[in-house]
Parts: sequence; structure tokens; C-alpha cells
Amino acid sequence: MSALSFITGTGRSKSSSPAAPMLSRSTAAGTPSSSRSPVDTDAVADRYSFPSNPSANPKAVVTGGTKGNHYRFTVLTDRLIRYEWSPDGGFEDRVSTFALFRNFDAPPFRTIDRDDKLEIITNHFHLHYDKKKFSSSGFSVKVGSDVWRYDGNSYGDLGGTARTLDGAWGRVDLEPGVLSRRAYAVLDDSKSMLFDAEGWIATRKPDRVDGYIFAYNGDHKRAIKDFYRLSGSQPVLPRWTLGNWWSRYHEYSAEEYIRLMDEFKKQGVPLSAAVIDMDWHKVHIPSKYGSGWTGYSWNRDLFPQPEKFLKQLHDRKLKVTVNDHPADGIRAFEDQYKEVAKALNHDTSREEPIRFDCCSRKFMDAYFDVLKVGLEKQGIDFWWIDWQQGTRSRIPGVDPLWVLNHYHYLTSRRNVKTIERPITFSRYAGAGSHRYPIGFSGDTQISWAGLEFQPEFTATASNIGYGWWSHDIGGHWGGWRSNQLTVRWVQLGVFSPILRLHSTKSLWNSKEPWNFESYPAQIIKDFLVLRHRLVPYLYTMNIRAAYESEPLIQPMYWNHPHTEEAYHVPTQYYFGPNLIVAPITSPDDGITLTSSSRAWLPEGRYVSLFSPHIVYTGNRHIQLHRPLDQIPVLAKEGTIIPLDSTPHLSNGTPRPEEITILLVVGKDAQFNLLEEAPTSSHRHEIPHDDPRNNFTSTPIGWNQKSGQLTIGPEKTPFSRYHSHPHRHWKVKLIGHTATKAHLERLTSGYKVTEVAGSIEIDLGPVFRWSPHAPFELTLGPELQLDVLDFKKQAFDRIHRAEGWYDDKDKIWNCVADVNSGSVEERVERLHHLNGVYASLKNSVMEVWAADDRAEGTAFGREIWTNVAKTEGEQEEDWNDYVLV
Repeated sequence: MSALSFITGTGRSKSSSPAAPMLSRSTAAGTPSSSRSPVDTDAVADRYSFPSNPSANPKAVVTGGTKGNHYRFTVLTDRLIRYEWSPDGGFEDRVSTFALFRNFDAPPFRTIDRDDKLEIITNHFHLHYDKKKFSSSGFSVKVGSDVWRYDGNSYGDLGGTARTLDGAWGRVDLEPGVLSRRAYAVLDDSKSMLFDAEGWIATRKPDRVDGYIFAYNGDHKRAIKDFYRLSGSQPVLPRWTLGNWWSRYHEYSAEEYIRLMDEFKKQGVPLSAAVIDMDWHKVHIPSKYGSGWTGYSWNRDLFPQPEKFLKQLHDRKLKVTVNDHPADGIRAFEDQYKEVAKALNHDTSREEPIRFDCCSRKFMDAYFDVLKVGLEKQGIDFWWIDWQQGTRSRIPGVDPLWVLNHYHYLTSRRNVKTIERPITFSRYAGAGSHRYPIGFSGDTQISWAGLEFQPEFTATASNIGYGWWSHDIGGHWGGWRSNQLTVRWVQLGVFSPILRLHSTKSLWNSKEPWNFESYPAQIIKDFLVLRHRLVPYLYTMNIRAAYESEPLIQPMYWNHPHTEEAYHVPTQYYFGPNLIVAPITSPDDGITLTSSSRAWLPEGRYVSLFSPHIVYTGNRHIQLHRPLDQIPVLAKEGTIIPLDSTPHLSNGTPRPEEITILLVVGKDAQFNLLEEAPTSSHRHEIPHDDPRNNFTSTPIGWNQKSGQLTIGPEKTPFSRYHSHPHRHWKVKLIGHTATKAHLERLTSGYKVTEVAGSIEIDLGPVFRWSPHAPFELTLGPELQLDVLDFKKQAFDRIHRAEGWYDDKDKIWNCVADVNSGSVEERVERLHHLNGVYASLKNSVMEVWAADDRAEGTAFGREIWTNVAKTEGEQEEDWNDYVLV
């Protein structure tokens, strides 16, 4: 049985409130953003209009007066302060790429102002300033027991993210985030690009200092919420972005690409986005024009009928993006060269290229409204911006990547009829980039080191608000072929923000699942199917990220800021509020036929989603061992996960015909399933104070004491629509089988089955009788996760392991022979067994010590063996295979 069977069963900167996601709607003078219709595809997008409120509340500002004033402080909250110093006496009130909303309600604070000294005091920080040019001796802020002294740099020792992983073999240096182990973090905004009152780019006056001190003293979630208040929230992503993306750097023809998409369907693997790398355009061009890296004219040898090709992809329910390396501009061989030249009054007589100029508004208008609009009308839905030429432009302080990201995102509003919501796909440009999802992390090398770093890289990005990275799943280039490495990377991809398979141009390196051996191929296919089954959960988390300042992926310390252990498991993270993922990032040990990850479990009780027979008691470190078809994903008691259990999934991410609720009993649980509202040409939005009310919602609840499960009623924001009475529902009690017979009696009329350590109850269409009332089902009071049968689990692991039979007897006697000593003595004996592989000892110890309720458990007495080679182990080391 598959390890997944338990789940699948089968501009003009207008003032606006910062509470809603930024840049998600066009805003025009006199027209509220909540009532303006999406920009028509044929219309020129108003790319210079976006919500902002950059001027601070005067009551929050502390300055040195109007004469000879060189400093300004803005107390945004009692834990967030802006500091500015200006040699010319002027200060910046325009929008920066980071700060869009500086107008906060003034918090309580007091000042002590003397001739040569200024103090600003709130309940959380105490600022001292000597009224001179900022210096480490003259400007400091005390937060808790820590003191920050000005040094002109950003500071956030928990890390943020990086512009790219291009060429990375493993770890890269991270830019700072706004979270820190110290009581403060600092974001220096002095060099960021600005936007003027007309929404066009602007630059700063030289030598001015502009920064922000985050004085949150370990309250990481409060710091991020205020970061989003200041910079704008992450926007809601279109639902389809959460499915599987296919991408490969390969010289496809139209016929080959369509055949490939049809093969995915034949293999039962759904997709939602088709990515076409740079060979969509002319690449082999006359040498007089330079390289073929940049291009905007279809390669008609490969794609003789682009409109037909794109329609074929759309007919298969796929969104389409193509690669754009814009650096070389528009050259004379391009189909639209003369048309763009006409718009720019460019002389074509000598075939001089039209240079890419992100600092020219006229060029950018022609780039979008002449060059690209025609390609979009052909069927290109959005653009993969692949800028690789650094941060400089002809105007100092203007980063081309910022310009490209900002205006591509805003311009994409003209295509919302097809892409549903604005989107871009590009590299990270710096603090504030979270407003322009989705991020492209670059061309990683294929290595275990690269895989190991990726979960940490993804999680720490949330420390700078950046929640929607798209990685090259499986790695892009270099390295070596490994079934295990590819499978483990795909598993990580399923529990990543975006899943996009990708690889370089190579005969040997591609990620079609069926190109691998049968066992890993089936695992890859199963996990890609699982990704689409997770979309109901992911889309709800998407909305939560936008409106509740809770990114999908969070480092462990976000929820456990005062627990030291939470800071020492960098590859482990929360995937939503109740799921903990500890990815496998190393090959199997060749003995247990499993790979392992070291995890830390917070206090509580957890069940392994992919091994629901195994229950763990938390508040400790533990080694998690999993075979190739499993990844450690742990769900806490009181968890609800909705899955799309439609028997045969199709491309795109349509509304599920069937939903299975994964329920982890033991604690009360709530989940409000959010989906897109029904579409109609006649629909009318109903105004809501809470923007989440513009989505269809289905509340799901579990009352632990009474044992009652409640579903619905489904609510839609449009009064003319009602709930969908024909949707099929199931509930699966993960890790609970003990009351199967009782449940069969309680739920007579419903089909009850036991599947892989769980009980599934087929409820049918729960709203078929009353679509306006909740469905209620009593399953029994105080249901608990099954107590782990650690002897059975240990026996299975020992039996599976490769090694000496005598060693198996020794290990088994330690676990099972209760007459040979106390638990403590037998644990010690297991630990000191000579010649037995450490990985096997630890694998057995994992299940023996997992559940504190089990009779004879080693919980609290466990000893982990160092995985360094022990006597008798083979000397072969995976690192020996690294190619230098």
C-alpha cells in the first residue's frame, strides 16, 4: 500500500488602509479599490497607481524644530521607530520600495528634550540621541537588556533571504530580516528606490540616513505584523499557482510540449502551470545582433502557430508563462522592432538596438504596451522575469529588478480575466519584495547540500515577509543523478510554497516522473498528486497569509520564541498553524533503508501523517527515520486538514467535487475552509469590513469533549448563491482506530473503513438535506490518538534492516525482553551494543521512546547514538561521491 494512501484514499500613490493585501487591485482617483472592476485585457493598465499612505502622523514625529533641523524620529508603534538624519535639513515622505504606509496611529510615548540630548521613551524602548550626526557614541536604543548603537547597517541575526541561489552548491549568505535573537532588529532603508507622486521611480537625496528599529524583544509574530503594516501585506495568490508547475530548459517544439502535457495526464499527474524557457523565442540569431539570450519573437521553426499552441495549453486548463531575459532590449531582428521603434521615435535605418532602459518611463510604456501586450493577447498569461545583470542602471540608486518586478506586477492587472489575480514571477529584490509574488530563486546545483539548505532558506525568508518562493525542485544543473535526491526534493516541494519542477538543458537531467526507475517514479507521481489534493488547505493558508500576516512557512521559533531548542532546527518549519515538517535532506544509511532528520517537537502530542500508527510526545529532540516514500510531517492534536479527494484529479485546481477532512483528535479543532466565490457575469460583491468575507467559507469544527464534528454551512458573499449540496464529504480520523466498532454503531448509515492506521467515514453530500444549516455528527466524547504499539513498530524496523541476524536478536531482546532488566538498563544496553549500526539503534529508539502513554516506553530515558561510524560499520561515506 502506498504511504500516501491514508491521505488520497484515492504610481499615483493613493492613500489606503494597510490592512488589506497590497497592490491586489487597481486604485484610481475617486474610485475605492473595493469597487473597481478588473482592468480589461484590451485596455492599457494603469501601472502607476497603487495604494499607499507614506506621510507619517504628525503626532508621532519628533524633530529638532524648523531651524537647522537635521534629525527626525517617527514613533510608529511603541516598539517600532523610524530614524532619519539629513545634512540638508529635508526628510523623505515619498513611498520607498520598502515603506508604503507610515501613517500609523501615534502610540503613547514621552520625550526628554534638552539642548544637546534627546530621549524618546515607550514601554518597550528607550532612545538616547546627542542631536549630532548619527554615530555609535551619540545614538543608541535600549531594548530590554540589549543596547543597539548606530552603525549604518541593517541587523537581524535570524536571517532573511537572498536575491538568488544561482550556482549555489549549498548554503549562501542571507540578507538580514527583521527578527533577531537580540531584543532589536534594524532595517536600513537609506539606499532604497523611491516612487514619486505620479507613481514613477525616484531617487533619494545623497547622504540622508533613513532606517527603522524593530524593538520587539522576541515577539517575532508582532514584529512581522507591524512589518506588513508598514510595507503592505502579501497579496492573495491565484488558486492555480498552488498546483504543480512544469518547467524545463529544453528546446521544445509545440508538438513535443503538447505530447508531454498529454503524457502527464495519461500518467495521472495533474499540472496547473506550463513554463516555457527561453527557446520559445529566436535564439540562433545573426552574430551582428549579439547573443540570443534576449528575445520577443516566436521561434517559428519550433512554434509555427503560437496562438494555436497557447490555446492548446489553455484548453488543457494550464496557465502559461515564458522566460524573459530583458537586458539586451529590442533588436532589429525582432518582429515588433519597428512598432516599438515608432512608439519611441527610434531611428531604424541603421538597425540600432533599442536599449533596455528601466529608467525611462517612455521605454517601459512601450515595453509593456507595444512589445508585450500583443504577446499576451496571443495567450501568454504572465512573464517569468529572469534578470541576472545586477543592481545598477544609468541612474544611481535604481535597481532594474525592482523596476521590473513592480511594474510587471501592476501591469498584470490587465490580464486578471485569465490569471485571476495580479502576479509576477521573478527574483527577490530586497525588503518589500513580498508584495510581488512569486519569487524565482535561481539555478541551484543538484546536490544534497543544496537540498539541505533549501528548507532553511525558505523558512527564514518569512523573517523579511517573503512567503512565496518558487525553487527549482530537484535542482537545476550540475551535480549527479540520484533517485533518492530527486524524490526527497519533490517531497520538500510538496511542502513548499510553490512546486515547480525544473532542470537545465541536458540529455540526462529532466524531472518527468516516468523517466526514473519504477519505485521512485511512483513515489514522485504520488507526491505530485498529493500537492493538488492539498490545494484546499493551501488556498486557505494563502488567504491567511494575506490577511492575518501569517506566511505559510514559518521557522519554529516564530511560535516558540522563548524556547532555546526552537532556534537550533533550521531545516524544520511550520506548514500552516498545526503541521510540522522536518524534511529528509540526506541519503538513506544503507542499513535501515531509511533516511533520518533530527527534529525538535514542542510540548504536546503529535501523529505522523505518513505513518499514522506512530504517535509522539513532544517537548524534546527526536530522530525521525523514514523510508523513501515518506517524509516526516507531524500533526498536533486538534488539527483539521481539508483535502481534495476527488477520485480523478484534472489539470488546474478546480473546486473539489469531494473533500476529505483529516482530523487529528485529542484537542478541539477549528478550520474555516476558504475558496473563491462563485463567478458570474452578474455577480455583485457585498461590502465587508473583513475582506475574508469576500470568499466562500465552510467552517469545520471538532469538539473534543462532546465528540461532535460540525461542517458548514457554506457561506458565499453573493446573496444569490447558495451552498453546493452535491459536494461529497469524508472524514478521516488520523491515528485513531481504537473505537472503530463503536463508530460503526454511532454512524450507522455511513460507510466506515479502517485504512493504514486511520478510520475513514464516508458522509456523502452533507448539505443535501439543508444547505443553510450545519451538518453535525457525533463520533464519541474524548477520542484519543491510539497508543503506539512500539514493539510492533520496532520489530518491523529491525526486520527491514540489512545486517547480521545476530545483531537483530540483540536489539530485539533489548526492546522486548522485559525480564532482562528495567527500561533504563535495556536502553543502556542497546546504546552500548558493539558493532551495531548507530542508525539502526536510533531507528528503534525512535519508536520505543515515541509515546509516553505506552507501557514499557523508553520515553524520558532515551539515549541517541552518535551517527558517526561505529566499530564494524563500513567505511564508505556519501561525501566520497561528491565531484570536485
